[in-house]
Amino acid sequence: MSLFGKFFGKKEKEELDKGLEKTRDNFFSKLSRVVAGKSSVDVEVLDQLEELLVSSDVGLETTVKIIERIEERVARDKYMGTEELNEILRDEIVQLLAENNTQDVESFELPATESPYIIMVVGVNGVGKTTTIGKLAHQFKKQGKRVVLGAGDTFRAAAVDQLKIWADRVGCDFFSKGMNTDPAAVAYETVQYAIQQKCDVAIIDTAGRLHTKINLMKELTKIKRSISKKMETAPHEVLLVLDATTGQNAIEQARHFTEATEVSALALTKLDGTAKGGVAIGISDQFKVPIKFIGVGEGIDQLQVFNKRAFVDALFEK
Repeated sequence: MSLFGKFFGKKEKEELDKGLEKTRDNFFSKLSRVVAGKSSVDVEVLDQLEELLVSSDVGLETTVKIIERIEERVARDKYMGTEELNEILRDEIVQLLAENNTQDVESFELPATESPYIIMVVGVNGVGKTTTIGKLAHQFKKQGKRVVLGAGDTFRAAAVDQLKIWADRVGCDFFSKGMNTDPAAVAYETVQYAIQQKCDVAIIDTAGRLHTKINLMKELTKIKRSISKKMETAPHEVLLVLDATTGQNAIEQARHFTEATEVSALALTKLDGTAKGGVAIGISDQFKVPIKFIGVGEGIDQLQVFNKRAFVDALFEK
């Protein structure tokens, strides 16, 4: 078994390192300028470090928390050289993630619960929601699970067709009532289908855009209630998909959706295409919702379970 658990082999580590390359290069080029010519961590270094963390999309609240912890360590240890700053930052970020609900996930195995396991997927259009659903289905299918995808995004043109393409590609079941139908009815009948066909997992897509926040809240509540009517304990997971390339907008989206429904897990996509990977730290800290999956490439296998130690090590590895 690898250092990070049975899922993190050499291939996964290489993909994670490559996926965080832009964030790592951007962060460390700026960090080197912060400590240039300095021999100790003083007030000026901390001020510049604060600016660096904020500009890296860690978020203001989380940045303040990290800086305060480093200030405490500097005061306690009396003298701290700038060469130690990387290790201090690494330690504090790992500790921060450990204090939140983000737990290390070792594989895509389903939790021990009644079958079928129902996942309701939410998020705005364009974040990679449909792709994440497809890649997740692929991982479950690789384990020999029977999977059904429910096409509950019935408002967006081609959303149903795109999900069907993924179902065909993965080789899993697909349930749809077509475009412009009631998403709550689709969700209910997807669960019914999963029970009747003895599926192990059902992944239900939802609309990515509604006209107002009130409509969004009503629609998501209605879908969730509809699922629960068919299966009292479901949905077992409400997965919010966020696009890492949007930086602080991802934090705003997380705020929007966590207010609209009881989000239980996060998937962060497109980390390989951005220098804003630091947003993962802020999201985890601010919302206390675990990051469960991260997208590190376009390939069907390039969805990884989130491991905070592996993530932070990849972020700081020179």
